[in-house]
This record gives sequence, C-alpha cells and structure tokens, in this order.
Amino acid sequence: MRTFTLADFDFALPPELIAQHPAAERSASRLLDGTGAEPADRVFRDLPALLAPGDLLVFNDTRVVKARLFGEKPTGGRLELLVERVLQDHEVAAHMKTGKKPPVGTQLTMDGGFSATLLGRWPDEDGTLFRLRLSGEPHALMERHGHVPLPPYITHGDTAEDERRYQTVFAARPGAVAAPTAALHFDQALLAALEARGIERASLTLHVGAGTFQPVKTENLAEHRMHSEWYEVPASTQQAVQATRRRGGRIVAVGTTTVRTLESWALTGQASGDTRIFITPGFGFRLVDLLVTNFHLPKSTLMMLVSAFAGHAQVMDLYRHAIARRYRFFSYGDAMLLARRGSGAPPA
Repeated sequence: MRTFTLADFDFALPPELIAQHPAAERSASRLLDGTGAEPADRVFRDLPALLAPGDLLVFNDTRVVKARLFGEKPTGGRLELLVERVLQDHEVAAHMKTGKKPPVGTQLTMDGGFSATLLGRWPDEDGTLFRLRLSGEPHALMERHGHVPLPPYITHGDTAEDERRYQTVFAARPGAVAAPTAALHFDQALLAALEARGIERASLTLHVGAGTFQPVKTENLAEHRMHSEWYEVPASTQQAVQATRRRGGRIVAVGTTTVRTLESWALTGQASGDTRIFITPGFGFRLVDLLVTNFHLPKSTLMMLVSAFAGHAQVMDLYRHAIARRYRFFSYGDAMLLARRGSGAPPA
C-alpha cells in the first residue's frame, strides 16, 4: 500500500472561497454528491432523496459554549483564554494567548468582573493547556461573559448571528469549542423530510476541541500527536446502530466528529471516554458507510480522515471540482456526501 506524507493532503484554495458567514438558510447550502461515478452538484435539502428508507443518520449533539474569555494580568497586559474543558471545583483547562505567560499562582482579572487563578499546566506539567480556577461556575461565567469561539480563518468578531448559526438546531450537551459543522446544514424542515422518507436518527456526543484546527506539522504522519476529545455513545444509539446493521441499512455519519466517535467505540469497545484516534489512509472502518462532511483545511487531520474514508484520489478530485465550481469552504461553507471506499453509491 502507498505510504502517504503530509504533502499529499495539500491543495491551493483561493481565499475568497473561505466562507465568512453562513448561507441565508441552513439547508440551502450546496451539496457535492461524491457517491457516484461522476460528481453531482446539488442543494443540501436534496439529501433525503440520496438516502434510503432504513438508513440511520447519526448526529453529534454537542453544544458549543462561549469559551473565549478576555482579561488582563496584574501587569496590565491583555490575555485571551480559550476554555477547552471544564474540570471539577470551578477549574478549567484552557489555551492561553498572551505576550508573556504569567507564573503559577497569578490571579487574572477577567472581563466581566470575575477572576481566574493560574494553577499550572494540564493534563500534566508538560501539557499544552493551562489549568485555572475561576471565581464562579465556569459554564455560567462563559454564558454571561464569553464569546463564540469562531475558527481562526473567520476574520470578524462574533455577533448575534454567530451565536445562533454556529450551533446546530439539536445541540444539547455543552462542552464544544468548535461546532460539528456538517450538522449546521440541518433545519427542522429537512429533519421532517428525512423522517418522512423513513430515515432514522440517533445521537452521540463528542466535545470538539480547538485541536481540530491545528495543522499537522510533521511530514511523516506517524509522528503527529493527535489531540484528545471526550465522547459518549449512549445505549440507545448503540442499539440503533445494531438494529440498522441487522436490517441491512447503512450508517450515515453526519460529520467527521461522528466518524471518530463511532469508530473509537467500534475499535475499543468503550462507549465513553477520551479518544486520540487518528484516521489516515489504510484505516479499517468498522461502522460508517456514508459520510456527510464539510470541506476541510489543507494538510489537516480531517483531510486525512475523509481521504481514508472515500479514497485519496477520489477526495482530491472532488476538491478540485469544488474549487472550480466555487463551492464555499470550511465551517460556514458547503458540504459533500461521500461513500466509504468500495461500498458503492446509495440507492435512489
């Protein structure tokens, strides 16, 4: 089998194709159907016709929290925290952006009038995150004083539109610092159309971390250290997956986070916990048959995942088609439908 390197997942993207705002209607985004012999340009609300009765759509029900907090050090220097995980006893693990990192024990004055005391690194003394104790309940403080953690390639500050649209219509469990973006295209009308078609739904949770935006920096993929994210596959979803398999239906993952969760469960047998699963070409998929996904950053772990799923040559061809047809890219962009390599196209 071919050995892939980082350069194999690079492509040139015109900057104007990076979507800065969502489509006017969620389900009015474009959908590139990559399941057939030739790519087909569709609209996202066409999805029910591309699936079959008895298929199971699996969604990530994580909820994006206002995880970006601003404040200042005792010296007056400004800083930014991006809360990656809420711990116990009002503690959080967060990324910190500032000129010079303050020493352990420093009390930071945060915008909104609360404080954050630096306790050290997380998850250990060599960790990339910082452990801080807030002066109040973290979720309440973030909701009141935080900002929507928009991705780094979105250039405007967060607005009321972002608060509404950088969130799925079925978001339920707070904990993500990035949206499961493939699911942003679903609205209530589309969900009703899928149900009327006989397509079932199930949910799981993976709290998406900021690591999802980090580029891979090692040419040898085996040297990349994958970020950790917490997931849970509830018993009801486990049963729905097994029932779908028994009746011959297909498992349709909505987003790469859903793929990572289902395949982590299938690989380890653990229905909840932390996963560092790194899916690259050659990975043996156990559960997922079809994938709804947005377009991803060059040289990212997500480009590697979709290439492992649908085939590297197929994915790169589809990306060239999308760029030529002026699809919109990344979190607020358009979507594509992919079939697992060798699994064939979905029936009409």
